Amino acid sequence: MVEPKIDFKITLQHPRRSLGNRHRSQAMKFLKLENNRTNLEWAEQNAKQSILYDFTNPENWRILVKIKVINKDNAGIKIILEDLFNVLGRDNVILSQLNNLNLVEVGENLLNTAFKIDPLDLDKWWENIINNEEEIENFCDRLKKLDTRDPRSNILFSRRLEKFKNSGYEDIFLDLSKYLLAQKPENYEVWIELGKIHERRQEYDEAWFSYDQAQFHFPQCQSKNNFKIRMESKLDGNDKVHWIKPKLSDRIQFLKRMEKLANVDLKEPEISNQYDTKIENEYENIERMIEENKIQEAFFKARSMAAEGDKIAELLVKKILRKLSK
Repeated sequence: MVEPKIDFKITLQHPRRSLGNRHRSQAMKFLKLENNRTNLEWAEQNAKQSILYDFTNPENWRILVKIKVINKDNAGIKIILEDLFNVLGRDNVILSQLNNLNLVEVGENLLNTAFKIDPLDLDKWWENIINNEEEIENFCDRLKKLDTRDPRSNILFSRRLEKFKNSGYEDIFLDLSKYLLAQKPENYEVWIELGKIHERRQEYDEAWFSYDQAQFHFPQCQSKNNFKIRMESKLDGNDKVHWIKPKLSDRIQFLKRMEKLANVDLKEPEISNQYDTKIENEYENIERMIEENKIQEAFFKARSMAAEGDKIAELLVKKILRKLSK
């Protein structure tokens, strides 16, 4: 029987530590009982639930792998480690190294090594990286190459970038947040945060682009409209603000930049992810991106075309938004 992947498809994977701890405790209780099939099944079920509710606690992952080792379930351990590496930012090179390993023997060591190198605990991770310019640089370079489309991964790295912002590394936050947003553009809260920083720095075009994205994904926030009111108020008050709404061409260029950032290679390293330049038209290009699960890249491409008045592209944007919301 093929081991099913853990189902993490709930709206947002924000950790619920108390529920994670409760299910892990239940899993441990069943493990302490006689090692029969029923007790191990209950232990495994609770261990899976502990990760579901709190993926940031390494102990939840450890107990599930321990159960799989007891069951000598090599395939099951591989699935768990693959899922962990999706949370830590999908890296195809690392994932390919799991093939042909006896994970019943080395799975727990691999898990512990991963946590030592890249702790899930935010404070522990920050202790390892703060005041170490080389580690900070390595983190920045690595994040730009990772696939963080998994909601848990996007949350994890968003919290890490929040640490940078709160510690005075605002430029790092501005730069790297766009990589996260390219892969999860519907995260309107981060768009608003970017808009606020750009506005404070008087980078008004970038602020407008950020607020525009936030309001597009969450119209109730009215971020772009409120920004316009603030700018008009400054003009009426004779403040020295010389700003007009960015031209359509500038907006399209912004969307094209985001499309480029969203272009993450999900295939094996030696295989190029470039699309055939002989595709008949851009609509087929977008449809192919959707089929190949390049949803975020397709979104920015379709929206840049829609911004030019392309009605078919507007329909494609709506189609993509439905997929992003799943």
